[in-house]
Amino acid sequence: MASSQQKESQMSIVATPSFGSGSNRIAAVNTAKITTIPADAVKPQNHREVPTTTDQKPGWRKFLSHVGPGFLVSLAYLDPGNLETDLQAGANHGFELLWVVLIGLIFALIIQSLAANLGVSTGKHLSEVCRAEYPKLVKYCLWLLAEVAVIAADIPEVIGTAFALNILFHIPVWAGVLLTGLSTLLLIGLQRYGVRKLELLIAILVFVMAACFFGEMSYVKPPATGVLKGMFVPKLNGQGATGDAIALLGALVMPHNLFLHSALVLSRKVPNSVRGINDACRYFLIESGFALFISFLINMAVVSVSGTVCTVGHVSESTADQCSDITLNSASFLLQNVLGKSSSTIYAIALLASGQSSSITGTYAGQFIMQGFLDLKMKTWMRNLMTRSIAITPSLIVAIIGGPQGAGRLIIIASMILSFELPFALIPLLKFSSSTTKMGPHKNSIYIIVISWILGLSIIGINIYYLSTAFVGWLIDNNLPKVANVFIGIVVFPLMAVYILAVIYLTFRKDRVVTYIEPQKPDPMAQAHLESGLHNSFGPGDVAPVPFRDDLAHIPLPE
Repeated sequence: MASSQQKESQMSIVATPSFGSGSNRIAAVNTAKITTIPADAVKPQNHREVPTTTDQKPGWRKFLSHVGPGFLVSLAYLDPGNLETDLQAGANHGFELLWVVLIGLIFALIIQSLAANLGVSTGKHLSEVCRAEYPKLVKYCLWLLAEVAVIAADIPEVIGTAFALNILFHIPVWAGVLLTGLSTLLLIGLQRYGVRKLELLIAILVFVMAACFFGEMSYVKPPATGVLKGMFVPKLNGQGATGDAIALLGALVMPHNLFLHSALVLSRKVPNSVRGINDACRYFLIESGFALFISFLINMAVVSVSGTVCTVGHVSESTADQCSDITLNSASFLLQNVLGKSSSTIYAIALLASGQSSSITGTYAGQFIMQGFLDLKMKTWMRNLMTRSIAITPSLIVAIIGGPQGAGRLIIIASMILSFELPFALIPLLKFSSSTTKMGPHKNSIYIIVISWILGLSIIGINIYYLSTAFVGWLIDNNLPKVANVFIGIVVFPLMAVYILAVIYLTFRKDRVVTYIEPQKPDPMAQAHLESGLHNSFGPGDVAPVPFRDDLAHIPLPE
């Protein structure tokens, strides 16, 4: 008995990485014999008695401390690529595809909540879990694909901002691309003053977008019955409706966003207990739902404005010609001609807010992907500069060579790349979040597993089918010599087979690495110590706080 007590006294709670580096799970390990201080003998630093309740903060204050990551992530659903597909859907089909936007954002809420749960429950973001789970070759392939996804997502953001600067100040598109890169780095520099400052800036930009597009709606006054019918009555009428619906879905669900959300939630302090983790997951779900609801309203406003201008009432021949080939750049001229110059200016301000804010999240995603897959230890400013430089290079080259038209075509190519990339982020997330070895008791329920896999495989299948048929159609209808078509087919079809085999491999590969560690049992005094900031007074039975992440150490965590 005495021997057992002596062993217990030699136990101390230390932060031990369950895999890789930067883990925030806590494990009990044997250490050298140390003197522990009884929990009831520890006084707070301000010499006041600490209540032994774990519920010192009101529920709304706890919720507010978790607000932020969902709004940062929601910007990916408001980026210029989304705005362009919304404009095209409204111009071609009126309000009939609003139901696709609604379903897409409901699916996005499910997927984003899974990403947040993975980060909170494991203390690792998605790219770090991938690094731990997969063999070296697979890991590096996933990293390269994730980097390509970041670049593809950044193209519409950079070009959209450049178009906005061109509309407002008549700056050449290539110069706007350079200015976008520099301004993004400056805005990310706000993080040195605290993550709350950056989140406040993002929230302001989101509400600027909302105000601008709802201001446009007040000009055009779309019919309420048509908008409601488009939201709740699924239709795919007219030529190209299926293609436009797929483009809407592809623009809504972005692979880099899954890596980003699982990392951003790690900037919050979460007690290492089942209750603490469950509470955090619930708060992040509520916050994501609210943020994505605002995103839905803005997307709905864009489709409604475009649909009203191009399909409702008497549409002149010149307006119809502009609507038939609407882009981010040409939309400003359309609005100016139909609604006046002030409408074009409001649109440009909204486009500027959209591109600038979403490019910030793209840079963040690139940082976490590089750090997670490669475990690179770099200075923050250097990592920001490298990520931003890699992302804007394709946009800058195309803007210089092809001008606005070439830049507009590059946005279409980027959306196709994102559709192609989606399985390589979505399948690992679905598998990890449903795995006991990764999530322990926090894994998805059977209902969420079934719903998420059905939705995930459906959108992956639709994207693969759409890309395959589009390529075959182009191969048949192009004007290239037959020899060139044969050569292209010989190169591309084996790559398509490899792509499908890779998706099958990720889907059916069994997880082998156990990353979940049982949390400590909750202790009231330990929780009081955690909330009062006593970081060095934890005994064997305490619930230790999650230590700062190495990659987030420069961000002052909100209380």
